[in-house]
Amino acid sequence: MSELEIRRVLGLLYQDDTLRVLSALVLHGKAEDCGLDQDTVRRALDRLERGGLAVRAEDGWQVRRERFRELLHATARPVAPVSAEDRVIQNFLVEGRLRAIPSRREKRLVVLDYIARVFEPGVRYAEKDVNVALRAFHDDYAALRRHLVDESLLSRENNVYWRSGGSVDT
Repeated sequence: MSELEIRRVLGLLYQDDTLRVLSALVLHGKAEDCGLDQDTVRRALDRLERGGLAVRAEDGWQVRRERFRELLHATARPVAPVSAEDRVIQNFLVEGRLRAIPSRREKRLVVLDYIARVFEPGVRYAEKDVNVALRAFHDDYAALRRHLVDESLLSRENNVYWRSGGSVDT
């Protein structure tokens, strides 16, 4: 299906008379119920037929609803495969904020590894700086901090933290 055909259908839906005729067909089954004069209805039905949105039937005009599916399929682009880790991140992070700390360890490790990337390897952080960074993800920053330390993603000594594990972006 060409881009021209897609534009034609969108153009038909933008025109007031063809939109009214199509709406009357969908809602009432009769194009005449759109409130326009007969000549305008006839011209609109001809345009809808050329655009593939309506067809003549023995008992009158009918909407070709499958035309919308055809247009959707024509514009569909293949979706890039998403890894299991990315799916976990998408499920638990909404607009950069953690909805909840996952209770299952496997999922929690994925989320914690993602959060640990905020901390630069080799850099020492004061506890208050760690708290500020973690608060951006979740209000219970203390639980996040504890989980990061328990899973050896962060290490701690004398209220100073550093990244000690997890994956690194290259």
